Amino acid sequence: MDTKQLTSEELETLKEFQQKNAVVANELGNLEVTKLQMEVRRQEILDYYNELKEDEVKFGKKFTTKYGAGSINIETGEFTPSPESEENTEATPS
Repeated sequence: MDTKQLTSEELETLKEFQQKNAVVANELGNLEVTKLQMEVRRQEILDYYNELKEDEVKFGKKFTTKYGAGSINIETGEFTPSPESEENTEATPS
């Protein structure tokens, strides 16, 4: 079997392809690592969101127990009982 020598240009082109493929492989690896980090961060945010919602529900129950049903003006801090809540308060003996 006879061996043949590649031209310097052919050899350089092959080396360039090899280098470019290594860069692509490295970038794909970096993207996968970033993807995993984003998935972990997403789960952390979802967990925090779920805790926040649980805290809101607990606060809402305590608030309703204290003030009854109604609406709140978040700017002024005023609570307005709902008509049903006022009727129940009036009907309840003190």
